[in-house]
Amino acid sequence: MRISKETVIQRLKNREQGIIEERYMRKYAVIIPIIEKKEGLEVLFEVRAKHMKRQPGEICFPGGKIDRQDASPQAAAIRELCEEVGISENQVTLLGKLDRIVSPFNQVIFPFSGVLNTTAFSPNKEEVDELFSVPLSFFLSHDPERYDVELSVQPGEDFPYGSIPGGKNYPWNKGFVPEYFYYYQNYIIWGITARIIKHFAEEIYES
Repeated sequence: MRISKETVIQRLKNREQGIIEERYMRKYAVIIPIIEKKEGLEVLFEVRAKHMKRQPGEICFPGGKIDRQDASPQAAAIRELCEEVGISENQVTLLGKLDRIVSPFNQVIFPFSGVLNTTAFSPNKEEVDELFSVPLSFFLSHDPERYDVELSVQPGEDFPYGSIPGGKNYPWNKGFVPEYFYYYQNYIIWGITARIIKHFAEEIYES
């Protein structure tokens, strides 16, 4: 098949840069809920229900998988927030969006932040055991502990080693994923949740 230079230019000149094979990745949206108290701004967190199959009892932000009916990642984040915390959409004011996270596990996560104009919550017990808040100032004044988790390549048994230099002795690269830990009272905030709140704190502090 032949294609002209003009056709290539036309197809690429207005194209937005994305992520290769993003359409095959699982997409999720989360939101950092900010509430106002007398002492100042606080960040609302969830403790996931202990009977859940994935990450039971862990601390997270409201969020979940982006469904086909969601108009956008932002809409998905707000929908999940309302379903999990028990508020209505008119009680949320979106502040903005943060950088996407592309995980090594074929996932793309779209983080947002919003202010809630209520503290009268009715959490969904099917998903949430507890809600708690942490002063935003805590994340601005405390650096998390960092630990690196090594990631290595393990090809399947049917991998065509004969087609690459060195065969089974090919020098695959190894990578590292940083894991951050915040300790607040009896709560341990880590994983993707810690990465997102760290990013959020850095953005607003530097701004």
